Parts: sequence; structure tokens; C-alpha cells
Amino acid sequence: MRKFNRKNDQSRKVIIEPNFCKSADGSCLISYGMTKVICTATVDDDLPRWLKEKKTGWITAEYGMLPGSTNTRNKRESRIGKQSGRTIEIQRLIGRSLRSVVELEKLNGFQVILDCDVIQADGGTRTASISGAFVALSLAVKKLLDKKVLTENPIIDSISAISCGILDNEVYVDLDYSEDSVADVDANIILTKNSGISEVQASGEGSTFNFDQLSQMIKISENAAKLIFEIQEKAIH
Repeated sequence: MRKFNRKNDQSRKVIIEPNFCKSADGSCLISYGMTKVICTATVDDDLPRWLKEKKTGWITAEYGMLPGSTNTRNKRESRIGKQSGRTIEIQRLIGRSLRSVVELEKLNGFQVILDCDVIQADGGTRTASISGAFVALSLAVKKLLDKKVLTENPIIDSISAISCGILDNEVYVDLDYSEDSVADVDANIILTKNSGISEVQASGEGSTFNFDQLSQMIKISENAAKLIFEIQEKAIH
């Protein structure tokens, strides 16, 4: 039995507190159960050098786990002198996911930097970061539209993410750490509200999986995402 008698297809409680950081252009605190991530968006007119001659904008992301976010102190990567491969992978995933629902040409001349800082980790930190980053981005874009800095909304769809996995040959959605750490198969599904799947990451940790199981993981994630989209929309509006 899962914690709190959760069903296999039931996500943890998702809470989004918008405008959590008053100084940011857009921000929120997002919770997937006990996992909590602060997501902020910063609008900058200093584009990467390789984009300055093009009529476009850019979205990038940074991700980090604060020292107190895990049971044992998580070392600051700035003290180590380099980011881990895991951190770089997650940053790229967040940026790639958000860019998939944005027409960058409509952000012409602007870069939006999304910072996702995990303050408490209990599984699903990257999926919570994607869902929260979308809210932070949307709030930042809303300000630009209100100020008439942008004339058109560059965001063309909503995006959210949820983890899922297979334990003892059963499919579960939104794994917490106790489940994720022993899962036979681990997956992260990034979904848009209207235009389909943005990305699927799935790997066999202790065993392989078949196409039917993959389809089941995607289906169970799509159902869970419907509620996340509703919660995101309320936070943005």
C-alpha cells in the first residue's frame, strides 16, 4: 500500500503558490507532496552571443538542490567548483521542455532565465521544476504583455511533468523517494495540454519493460497531468 492510501494512478497533492518571490519577474513555490521547489523567472535583454544577430528570444534554466533539501547535507556545487552531470541534464530538460511550448520569435530580444531551487526533495524534483517553471514563465510573460513590452503572447500551450515507474510489475504515477529508490523502471513524462507529448524519459533500473507498459505509463501520466494543468491555470490567472 502506498503512503496515505494513494492509488496507483493518483498523484501526490500538488500545491502552487504564485508570486512567491516578490522581486522576481515571475515566481512560484510548487509542492508535489513533500517535494518543494522555488521557481523564478528573470527577463533579461542580454541574449547569448550566438543569438544576437537573429530575430528571436531564448529560454534557459538553472537547477539546484539546496543543502538542507535532503536527509544528509547536499554539498553546494559552487563549493565543488563544477556542476554534476545530473544537474546539467535536468537544466537542459527544463529549458528544452519550456521552449517546446514557446514561439521564441515573439520573445525577440529577450532571454528568460528560469531558476529552479529545490528546498525539499522527496522524489520528482525535476518534474515539479518543469511544472513550476511554466507558471513562473507565464507570470513573467503576463507582466511583459501588461506593460506592452510584448505585443503577442509567445506561449502557445501549457506544459507540465510527472514521474511514473514500475514496482513489482505494477505501474505507479508520481513516485516519492521511497518508491523511486527501489523502482524497477523509472520514467518522467513531459506533457502539453493540447499538442501532445514534449518528452518521454524512461529507463529500466532493475529490469526491462515492454511497449504495453510504456503506453500504460504515458496514459496514467496524462490523467494525472489534467489536474496539474488546472492547478497551474488557477495560479497564473
